[in-house]
Amino acid sequence: MDVSFGTIWEAVARRLPDAVAISEPGRDYTYAEFENRAARLAAALVGAGVGPGDKVACYLYNGAAYLETVFAALKIGAVPVNANYRYTAGELSSLLADADAAALVFSGELAANVTHAAQHVPTLRLLVRVGATVGDDPGPEAPELEDLLAATPPRPAEPRPGSDQLFMYTGGTTGKPKGVIWRQADLLHSLVVPIFRPLGETKLPTMLDDAVRIAATARTEGRAPATMPVIPLMHGTGLFNSMGALLVGGRVVTARPGRLDARHIWETVASQRVQLIIVAGNAVCGPLVDELTAAEDAGKPHDLSSLTSVLSSGTALSDRLKRGLHERAAVTVVDAIASSEGGPFAFAITSSVNDLPARFFPVPATKVLADDGAPVVPGSGQAGVLAYSGPIPLGYYKDAAKTTATFRTVDGVRYTIPGDLAQVEADGAIRFLGRGSGVVNTGGEKVHPQEVEDVLLAHPDVADAVVIGMPDETWGERVAAVVATTNSALTAEELQDAVRRRLAGYKVPRDIVLLPELRRTPTGKLEISWARRMVESLVTSPDGLPRKDRADRR
Repeated sequence: MDVSFGTIWEAVARRLPDAVAISEPGRDYTYAEFENRAARLAAALVGAGVGPGDKVACYLYNGAAYLETVFAALKIGAVPVNANYRYTAGELSSLLADADAAALVFSGELAANVTHAAQHVPTLRLLVRVGATVGDDPGPEAPELEDLLAATPPRPAEPRPGSDQLFMYTGGTTGKPKGVIWRQADLLHSLVVPIFRPLGETKLPTMLDDAVRIAATARTEGRAPATMPVIPLMHGTGLFNSMGALLVGGRVVTARPGRLDARHIWETVASQRVQLIIVAGNAVCGPLVDELTAAEDAGKPHDLSSLTSVLSSGTALSDRLKRGLHERAAVTVVDAIASSEGGPFAFAITSSVNDLPARFFPVPATKVLADDGAPVVPGSGQAGVLAYSGPIPLGYYKDAAKTTATFRTVDGVRYTIPGDLAQVEADGAIRFLGRGSGVVNTGGEKVHPQEVEDVLLAHPDVADAVVIGMPDETWGERVAAVVATTNSALTAEELQDAVRRRLAGYKVPRDIVLLPELRRTPTGKLEISWARRMVESLVTSPDGLPRKDRADRR
């Protein structure tokens, strides 16, 4: 089936015009409305000179507008691009410049950060604001989405091929974010297991009519998924699974934008009869389980009767939280090791507390390869890198060297090898060891140490610095730093503020140790194990209790 996601959505909308496609707080959008609004935005994009291959960036909170923007881009063969809404003005401009973005659709609350991009990214031809601005800075002049749609006739649907692309920017091991290039045909194939198999389809439909039939039947029989991405749509797991739900006549449910409101999430699950929620490890699932406990203690437990599945990806989900879910609902918890570069590599699937402790097992397309390219022998204790040979991206945008390093051909098979280290147990289970590159995975967000170190070293009182990831029960890992300074007046808070002005909040070190100098070898290499010990001594006081300030001077 050589068609784009947009072509399938258009066909599903013709078959199921009155079925609800998207539910956001206070409003439902039918498939017909979804298609019409996307067609109007597509016409506006074309009117601004945006066409096939041009990049359309989404700097948006979760909501219908995000999916409408993706749909509009797909309709004209443009390339949807995700932009992390936590990015500062400078980080946003850097990403848009790297992507050669032609258009940017942004949430009104983020308008102040768009001003810099409007002035410094020459490829931008159209800015569209979604909702009202907040604060004193109204941002650049840009039409509001609703006004633009009202003034623009819908563009007629035109079939688009599966060779059309979608970019998924990742802040992974490359330092600055890199655009992972997905052909839509490959992305479609990657959704066979999570999207089509639950409906009894073991293969991707070969004809568009077959895809529409599957969607119509699933909706009529009540088997089309009601999916709620609790994580941002700017992340691959949230977006790809939401796009998949719309392929099969399902419904995407979004929560209020802003900080995670666990009570609101569970109330929405109940009122919207959500079947699948998508989370990202302990950082997202922890507050959800805590809220379930608090509601029970208050004598007002949440209604979880509609919930059948919880999908976690980006960082491992602890058995403690899985137990909390299983004890309260008849859910299947799917914990995935995956990346923007491809996968999933392995799943840990549990259906009840009897399945705990959870263990990861690789999918058939996954291997763990040693340095010489040979598969790691199960039970040998040898570490290797996770390699996946299923549907994978073309590479990184404008980075041939990194593409060659990550997307490798071994014995005639092309793999994606992002750098995840693992061992294989005797029974074939995967023991995940983390990223060999040292990238910090904090709540599903990837932080490259060098980027944070560069900001710390720009401070006039910092002579040396190292940034590392430390284990964290809530976030999987947290960012920590050991800094060398001779200024006794310098504080960790001052350095945290300096980083916060330049980088997104999740990149700010939560733990900072200040020292006169760092321990390095004669060749200049830093002893990471020593740095970890310095941070560990910071986190707990001599009596074993957590320190309150999480910053110290040695």
